[in-house]
Amino acid sequence: MGITVQKLTYYPVKGCAGTEVDSARVGETGLEHDRTFMVVDASDGAFRSQRTLPAMAAIRPEIVDGGASLRLSADGVESVLLAVDPDGERRPVSMFGRAIGQGADQGDAAAEWFSEVLGAKSRLARVPSDFDRDGWGETPGKVGFADAHAVLVASQASLDGLNARIAERGAAPVPMDRFRPNIVLDGCAEPHAEDEMRRLEIGTVRLAYAARAMRCGVPLVDQLTGLRAGPEPIRTLATYRREPEYQNKVSFGMKAAVLGHGTLSVGDAAVPTWAPGAAA
Repeated sequence: MGITVQKLTYYPVKGCAGTEVDSARVGETGLEHDRTFMVVDASDGAFRSQRTLPAMAAIRPEIVDGGASLRLSADGVESVLLAVDPDGERRPVSMFGRAIGQGADQGDAAAEWFSEVLGAKSRLARVPSDFDRDGWGETPGKVGFADAHAVLVASQASLDGLNARIAERGAAPVPMDRFRPNIVLDGCAEPHAEDEMRRLEIGTVRLAYAARAMRCGVPLVDQLTGLRAGPEPIRTLATYRREPEYQNKVSFGMKAAVLGHGTLSVGDAAVPTWAPGAAA
């Protein structure tokens, strides 16, 4: 039995809840509708993140009518249905202190809703039709409003290995959603096998390794409640997954660029090309 796709998830609004699907189209910047929208500071366009606003995890965006509309829901507030404006008023946006281009502002109703829910003056930006942003790493590729890469891949074996270590410390296991992957693989022989995949073919979709996924404080956030629930899994990852070349941050999962477009489905065979010397 080989490696297969176990789960597919896209995240319509960066930092908010994901949408699990049985199949997804994949284009140059990743799964369709993934990180199409981003909440930004109303004053300077800096992106908002679970790193400082963990409550974002409990905001539930829903793509409606194939992307023509966006429904936003959260506990304690009235849901709102927005007409998406792919080429709204342009607004400079930034991540991690760096300008990444212009976003298409989605209007006052979206801004007011997010400002109320997050308790901070916010605007909602969409990736405009002419957005062009490079990723980085071994294969940079193109990226929308994801941090820096088109697709995040993780394996069930990696999570199982991590949770076994967490259990040895007497703590509770963590679910995969703490790591917010797009593609979860089943059938990998060893934890973190995805680190050694230099190419990954799933039907006509071809992915190429860019970098290991460095982890900040987001995996400490319970993705259902939007509350911090640490110190796991970062505490345990720090005992065996520190990356000296990345300022000793911890890693979990693999970031990939898209080389070939197509459609992915749960259950599809995933065929890797391994790095030289890697155990297949």
